[in-house]
Amino acid sequence: MGEYRFCPLCATPLTWTTQDEDGGPKERLRCAACGWTHWNNPTPVLAAVIQYDDRILLARNAAWTRNFYGLITGFMEAGESPKDGIIREIREETNLQTSELHLIGAYEFLRMNQVIIAYHAVAHGEVKLSPELVDYRLYEYDKVRCWTAGTGYALADWLRSRGHEPVFVEHVRPTT
Repeated sequence: MGEYRFCPLCATPLTWTTQDEDGGPKERLRCAACGWTHWNNPTPVLAAVIQYDDRILLARNAAWTRNFYGLITGFMEAGESPKDGIIREIREETNLQTSELHLIGAYEFLRMNQVIIAYHAVAHGEVKLSPELVDYRLYEYDKVRCWTAGTGYALADWLRSRGHEPVFVEHVRPTT
């Protein structure tokens, strides 16, 4: 999402202004004319460590220029719970049905101003990728490698919960 430059209420140019808030002084984009504030709160993103045929399913996004495979992720829809959202994302992106779902945890992804809500999902059916994804791979638990970013930490935590010590590789982030 692009940076706000003008107030969405009165079209006045926004300026960086420091004001005292509940937690002390905070610099935010604000409108001097009407007082509108761009809070710039993190966006919740859903992610799934998918257990499929007793392996981990990782997928490659069509927009990524590098050969990187990651968790299935997506944004919540308005009026949707995180659990319902990740079940929907799994179905939309892989065609798989979720039979079990367990929260792994919440992870920061500061570079994208996101909070990742990660789940472990047991999924069944025939994989049919959406146009958003170009490939998938299945990994044995002791062969999958974690990356040093939000979803990689979620995968590592899930592996630890299953008695596997995660191995990290340097994260090569997608260019988009």
